[in-house]
Amino acid sequence: MITAAQMRAARALLGIDQRQLAELSGMSLPTIQRMEASEGNVRGVVETLTKVIEAFNRAGVELIAEDAASYGGGRGVRFKESAPRPD
Repeated sequence: MITAAQMRAARALLGIDQRQLAELSGMSLPTIQRMEASEGNVRGVVETLTKVIEAFNRAGVELIAEDAASYGGGRGVRFKESAPRPD
């Protein structure tokens, strides 16, 4: 699963907007907007989520699941489990 916050953060790292992500993933702009407007985990068809994750991977951004190891060799940012999250 990915979160809406991960999607927004990944776009920010790449310096792209929602329209560009839609093009990279082969999804419509309204679909990307709906995904990013989700609370918490993005809900959607597995195929759609997979296309977005693959688009980020091709662009050079790895989305890391909670409690998962990162196998990439690049720099990154990750929430600490114990860190309080701003409201």
